[in-house]
Amino acid sequence: MSTFKQIYKPLLAQADWQSSDQVKMADAVLASWLHEQGSLSRRFARDCHQFSVLLLEQSPIKAAQLQPGEQQMLGRVDCLERNVVLQGDGIPWVFARTLIPLPTLTGDEQDLAQLGELPLGYRVFTDQSARRDALQLAEFRLEGESLWARRSRLWVKEKPMLVAELFLSAAPVYPRKAAQDGNPLSTFKPSISVTSGR
Repeated sequence: MSTFKQIYKPLLAQADWQSSDQVKMADAVLASWLHEQGSLSRRFARDCHQFSVLLLEQSPIKAAQLQPGEQQMLGRVDCLERNVVLQGDGIPWVFARTLIPLPTLTGDEQDLAQLGELPLGYRVFTDQSARRDALQLAEFRLEGESLWARRSRLWVKEKPMLVAELFLSAAPVYPRKAAQDGNPLSTFKPSISVTSGR
């Protein structure tokens, strides 16, 4: 699973994020997934028999290591970085990277550091105060194939965290033909270009 960290994490790092209201999309189904305001995990769970989370790594990250856009969203603050893969019936659908500021991990939210392979969305959206804002989108071209990602800020009890999600080729957000192959890496080529998504 190091492939996910070696390929998809750097891919997210080079994303040309655009405000969601600046991105025009022709595919209504894909747009509805990218603009999902509730728990993405709960929505995915309705699209498969068994939804699961694979925890790749979780470790502290210093404020100085955050990208400028991340600092703009969260402030210059030390965070807990959580990288996971969301899977439907064992097939990787999403690579997700979450930054949780250490001040967020206080009070009732201390348990966010102990989720392990439980979905973050399940925990966050059980709280009535949960909300999402600052939604941004990015598109990647991989040898003629289009992959999409989104980044948004989640709030729980007015405490922020930042989640970036890259929708892999087998995810049900794309035309069903993309899901015929159970291996999301089978169509991946190292030649990458990033488009603005406009």
